[in-house]
Formats: sequence, C-alpha cells, structure tokens
Amino acid sequence: MKREMFYRYLSVLCGILLFFCEPTFSQHRGGRDYPCMISGKVLSVEDGALDFATVYLKGTAFGSTTNGEGIYHIKAPAGTYTLVVSAVGYKTVEKSVVLKDGDRLKLNIKIDASVEQLGEVVVYSSGVTRVNKSAFNAVAIDAKSLHNSTQALSDALVKVPGMKLRETGGVGSDLNLSIDGFTGNHVKLFIDGVPQEGVGSSFSLNNIPVNFAERIEVYRGVVPVGFGTDALGGVINIVTNKTRRRWFADASYSYGSFNTHKSYVNFGQTFKNGLMYEINAFQNYSDNDYHVDTYVEHFNADGTSSTNTELTEHVKRFNDTYHNEAIIGKVGLVDKKFADRLVLGFTYSHMYKEIQTGVIQSVVFGQKHRKGYSLMPSLEYRKRDLFVKRLNVTLTANYNHNITQNVDTSSYRYNWLGESKYNNGTLGEQSYQNSEFKNTNWNATFTATYQLGEQHSFVLNHVLNAMKRQSKSNVLSSISDYTEPKITRKNITGLSYRFTPSEKWNLSAFGKMYNQYNAGSVSTNSTGIGDYEQSESRLTSFGYGAAGTYFVLKGLQAKLSYERAYRLPTTDELFGDDDLEMGAIDLDPEKSDNLNLNLSYSKRLGKHEFYVEGSLIYRYTQDYIRRTTSKYTGNTYYASYQNHGKVETKGFNVSLRYSYGGWVSLGGTYNNINMRNREQYVTEGSSLVSLYYNVRIPNQPYTYANADISFYWRNCLGKGNLLTLTYDNSYVHSFPLYWENIGSSSTKKRVPEQFAQNLELTYSLKKGRYNFSFECKNLADAKLYDNFSLQKAGRAFYGKVRVYFGQ
Repeated sequence: MKREMFYRYLSVLCGILLFFCEPTFSQHRGGRDYPCMISGKVLSVEDGALDFATVYLKGTAFGSTTNGEGIYHIKAPAGTYTLVVSAVGYKTVEKSVVLKDGDRLKLNIKIDASVEQLGEVVVYSSGVTRVNKSAFNAVAIDAKSLHNSTQALSDALVKVPGMKLRETGGVGSDLNLSIDGFTGNHVKLFIDGVPQEGVGSSFSLNNIPVNFAERIEVYRGVVPVGFGTDALGGVINIVTNKTRRRWFADASYSYGSFNTHKSYVNFGQTFKNGLMYEINAFQNYSDNDYHVDTYVEHFNADGTSSTNTELTEHVKRFNDTYHNEAIIGKVGLVDKKFADRLVLGFTYSHMYKEIQTGVIQSVVFGQKHRKGYSLMPSLEYRKRDLFVKRLNVTLTANYNHNITQNVDTSSYRYNWLGESKYNNGTLGEQSYQNSEFKNTNWNATFTATYQLGEQHSFVLNHVLNAMKRQSKSNVLSSISDYTEPKITRKNITGLSYRFTPSEKWNLSAFGKMYNQYNAGSVSTNSTGIGDYEQSESRLTSFGYGAAGTYFVLKGLQAKLSYERAYRLPTTDELFGDDDLEMGAIDLDPEKSDNLNLNLSYSKRLGKHEFYVEGSLIYRYTQDYIRRTTSKYTGNTYYASYQNHGKVETKGFNVSLRYSYGGWVSLGGTYNNINMRNREQYVTEGSSLVSLYYNVRIPNQPYTYANADISFYWRNCLGKGNLLTLTYDNSYVHSFPLYWENIGSSSTKKRVPEQFAQNLELTYSLKKGRYNFSFECKNLADAKLYDNFSLQKAGRAFYGKVRVYFGQ
C-alpha cells in the first residue's frame, strides 16, 4: 500500500512534466525567406562551444537556439539591430549589428560564466562565500552547485560557520537548527524575503529539495531591517531563481536505501509580452526502516514482560513511514512599466508521518501518527524606480490555511520486535488523542529602499503576521476545552540608514519597533488546568543596532555589528499546544545583546585561491523563555513556560578554503560555542543560589567541525562533460544531556562523540543537461546520534538522475 501511494504521486509529477514541458522553437515566422543571414558560434570562455544558448535580435521575433556545436543561424530583413546572446549561468552579451540586403554575416561570440552581483550578495560557483560589502555577519551558499545531489536544503547548510543541524531520525524527522548556539524559535526562515511562519512541516528545511533554491543566505546574530523579524539567533533566507527565462524544464528522481524516493519537477515559460508561469513540484517518501541498537522489551506468554538492560539488540524500525508532497504554481507579468514583477501564486502541500519513538529510543510506538495539509495563495509585487529614480518597492502577502491531525488511539502497546500487547483497556500509546488543529496565518511585508546620491541609502520595512488557531478533539482532554480560538498578531517596523563614503568602508544604523497582540482562553486555576477564561495581552519593545565594515587591505575585510534584539513569544508558549503543554499569556519578549566581530582574507596567486575567515561572537540573553515540566496526574506530565533566565554565549568560528585551477577545492570549518547559565537564583525574588549558576547549558553541542574536498575532471569522456568526486565529513564532540555538574561522571548521560563521512560521485554531460549521481552516506557505518539515544541511519546508498533544458 505504501509503495502504491508513492508511485501514484510519482506518476502525477511525471505526467505534469510531459504534458507541459516539451519545448519548441521556430526560427522563421510565417514561412517567409528573409534576404539577410547572421550566423556563427557561441563560445564560453571556460568550456568552448555552448549549446542551447539563446541568440536573438532585440525587439524583434527573429531568433535561434545554438545546436550541439554552439552554432546559430538567424534570417532577418536588412536593418540595424542589437544582437543578444544569453544562457543560464552566463553573462548576457549584446552587440550592435548592421545587415544590408544579401548580407551573410558571420559573428562568433564569447560569453563569461556569471558572477552574480545581487545587491550586497556575491555568489561564485565555488560554494560558500561571504556576503560582500555588507557589514552584517552573513554568508551565501551557491545551491546550484548542489542540484545534482540528493540533499535537502538543510544538508546544504552544514558548511556554514556556527551552523549545527540535529535530526531525530531519517527522512521527515523533526529538525532542530542552531546558529551559534541559538535554536528553534530563535532562528527564522524566509523564502525570497517572505517569512515562513505557520506554513506546515512539508516546508521544513529537511523536506525541501536543494533544487528548489538558487542560493541560501544565512545572517548570524545581527539581522538587517529588510527581514523585519524577531530573531535572536539569525535568519535563513532561501532565494529562488527569478531570472527571466524564455522556457526551462528541470526534473530529477532519486532512489536509495530504506525505500527512499525523491522527485522534483520545475518548469516554466516567459513570453515576449511579459506573461510568465512557473510550476514547482516535489515529493519525498521513505519507509525509514533502518536498524538501531537498543534494549528490547519482550512480551512473555503469561502476559508479563521483561527487559534486559545489559543487552542491546539490533532491530529494525517499523512505524516510521514518511511522505510529503508539494506543488507551487505561479503566474504573472514581468518587466512592465507598472511592475518589474507582479506574480500570483498558490501552494498546496500534504504530509503523513508515522511516529516510531518518544523523546528517548526505549519508548516505542506502533500506531501513533500525524497527518496534515496546507493551502496558501500568495501575491508578489516588485518595482524599481517607483515614482522617482532609485526608489525600489517590494510588497508580498500570503494566506496560509493549515490543518494538522495527531492520532494516538491504539489500545495496544508495542515492542521493538513489532509485537503488540493489549494494554488492559488503556487507550493511547503515549497520550490518548485524536485532535485536529486548524491554523490560519496572514503574512504581509512591505519594503522600500531609497538611494540618495552615491553615499546615502535608506530601508523601510514593515511585517504583519496574524495567526489564529482553533482545535477540536474526538476524545476528552483535561488540558483545554477547545472552545475559543487563539489569536496572535505581530507588527514589526524597521528603518535603517547606510553611509558609504567610499569602497573601503560603510556604516549602517537601524531601529526596530515590535508590537504583539494576543488573545485566547487561559486557565485561572491555581494548578494551571481548567477554569478557562478569555484573556488578552499586548507587548511593545524597541530594538536597535549598528554595523560597519572596513577593507583594511586588498582582500582583507573587517566587520563589526551589534544589535539589541527581541524575540516575541510564540502561540504555543502563550496558549499551549492543546495537548500536554500549558501556555502563559503574560510572557515577556526575550531580549538579547548580540555582538559579532569578523575578519576575512582572500588571495589569488595564479591558479591558487585562498580564503580564511574568523569570527568572534557574544550574546547576552535575558528574560529567557524557559520550558519546565510538572506532573499533572499519575504518570502524566505537562509542560509550562516562564520568563526566568539569563544566558551568556561566547564563541568563535574559523573557516579555511583552498582551490586550484578549477580542478580541486578543499576546506573546512571549526566551531566552539560556550553557553552558560547566568541566572544566579532559583526563582525570581529568591535568595537561594541555583546549583546551575555559571554551568554550561545542557543538551547543546559546543564543539563541532566539518571538512570537505572535491576533485573535478572537465571534458571527461567528451567535451562539456564534468566528473566530480566529493568527500566530506563532520565531527561533534560529546556533550551532556543534563547539567554537567550534577551526578557521577561514570553514570552521567551524554550524547557520544561522532564522526560522519560521506562520498559522492557526479557525472554531468552536455554542460549539465544530463546528470547522474551516486552517493554513500555514513560511509563508515558509524553509530550517529544528534539527540540522546535517538540513533540515526547507518550506511546508506542513493542514486539520482536529473535532466535540465532551458533558454
């Protein structure tokens, strides 16, 4: 049944591609034979003849596409024209040509690979680069170089300094992402500058294929006003390809261990009149039935059970199937007088997830699962030079309708052998529920930038986020009566000024105003349970900051940035999750003083390229929103939230990279993050000193590193072909699950030291038109744990086929 579901989704995606994406191109209009001809070759500086380049006479219908040898032919009437040559991944070239009656003009054209200058972002094909000129501590990842791999977007982030990803299992598992020690709600996700709050788990970073992005920007600690967000830790911005393309089609399929299938389709077209459309569709499916080593509870024939805690057994996961599907459609107009880009979009996503374990591996479930879907219409408007020169405006809006259902109704309990045992009438393997949550989210962003002369620029940004959550249950619950909707509305306004007196240095200053309105049912009972009444709260805060950069020498850049940042409470923290988490509507925002110092140096010596970077970070966070656990009744626990805590973070990152002549590239990153509890007393107003004062924050990796090396064989077995071999690894030092100063070192629970290795071989033909990849993940079959006792997959193999056509 599971495989049938997957193949049904795959056939739909392939059918869409075959129906819409068969390309056609005509060199002649109305069958007329024109008296003049221009022909020649299009050559790339690096690789010679370039096929599938677009060559046309600007402002006319006369054009051609180069063949496999890079040759083009255009017939046209006599006249003066501008010849335009364009190709994906290359700079567009324009040349003036004059055709007289009977002319047979031959013109060969060389074009360079593009180095994209996008505002303050410079992206090279070599992978991770700095966000140049900007004073903010940020990097950009070239996702295009990873499009032939089976990676998700989350995998592409591991090379970023200070970045750490923790997953609870295989495909579709819960993802916890941290930047310099800040995790979860402290890190915000954007797609093309649009906040992705409440979009559903199908759009989690570990579920989106890397092909979806052109590049990924990561801002650490201090966040530019243009994002308009309440992020303490940083921002991840996924940037998609908005380049005007006549038509394109990109399709891939991968299969691998644990019956894992992934497919991706992206196609679109832009007509001469500016009308455009684009379709993105992807799916992930996996049984996630890898083996783990764990204690096993055995069910005996007499109805009893027994567990030997001194014996670990090698067992297979059996209730961990995951699949998600998403389709994104866009239609609109580009390059018009009233809009550079006016696009309407619609997104549908669906997911199904079986839940194998609790927060520790010894707790095993056999029927518990979660499912849901999301519907999201959207609007995007962009215009340069609106009303006056150098005034650029961007407006986006989306509405998200999200349904999630949690099901835990079984009257049986399971062991790791997949055996079941009647649970004496007790319903629910963890907590009896069949609950449905309906979230509706409104997001709107407005950004205006204005350049005053050559030295002064301003950015004004406003973000509105409104969320309403309603829930219902088919079973009784003692935590919430589900009668009233929970409402959260955030308004964040920011204004920044940038002074650029020369190419050597620039300085930015900014301020942000945060407003939040919350309304919903809250318990008035002293136990925190029952007696629900409608309550509301309003929060207002003002943040500010500054950032500067200075080029000390050619290639040597220094950056310094500071922000007084705020993070507003989430809906779950304010109102609970309508299951076993209690909210607190009187929570204050978290506030943090964030300071970054960064030095980077790059140097080219002939074919040798060197890059080195180092960062120092400091964070002091107050009113930390702490999650605590209390027993409610029997063995049932619920969580609650309170403002109590001061956390100080000190750390550094070092990155090195070297490449030689486009044949080899190697590098790595080392990170050390020291997060300490600076809350001296047990509770507010108490004189009792906390046992954990000045102790390292538990369950957080504090020393981790990664390295990689790639070899490139160009024109391998044919001109325009490329063979790439990549090896990468990652290391995480062991870290304690609980406070490290409590308990004996011999019995203390720790997440063990880990060293993971991966190998990838990719062969691209015809300058990337046809691509084949083979990957081995966890090459040494090591036991890997991102979280305590939750073992990840062992050695696994994956293959991928990808084709790309476009103009």
